[in-house]
Amino acid sequence: QVQFVESGGGLVEPGGSLNLSCAPSGIDITDYDMTWYRLAPGEQRERVATITDMRGTYYEEFVQGRFTISRDDGKNLLYLQMNNLKPEDTAIYYCNRRWNPWDSWGQGTQVTVSA
Repeated sequence: QVQFVESGGGLVEPGGSLNLSCAPSGIDITDYDMTWYRLAPGEQRERVATITDMRGTYYEEFVQGRFTISRDDGKNLLYLQMNNLKPEDTAIYYCNRRWNPWDSWGQGTQVTVSA
C-alpha cells in the first residue's frame, strides 16, 4: 500500500522560508510525476508544484519564483523549498502523484505564515 509522510512545516513570519519533505513508501518516486498539493481552510486542495519522472518541474503561478520542488532519488524523498512565504501560503501541504492521485493521502504538514 502506498503511504506518504510529510514533514518540515511550521510557523514562520512573512518573508520566511521552510523546506518540506515527503517520504513515500511503496513506490519509487522516479517512476511518477510527483506533486506537492495544499489545502487551505475553506478551500479545495490545489496543486502547487510538480516534478516529472524526467525531472521536469512545473509550478502554479502563485508560487512561481518562490518555491522549488526537487527530489533525492537515492533516498526516495521529495522536497519543497519555500522562500518568501506569504500569509496566503498558509495551508496543509501534501505530496502525491500528479495524475490520478492515490487515495491514501498522508496527514500532511501544516504551514502557517503569520506575523
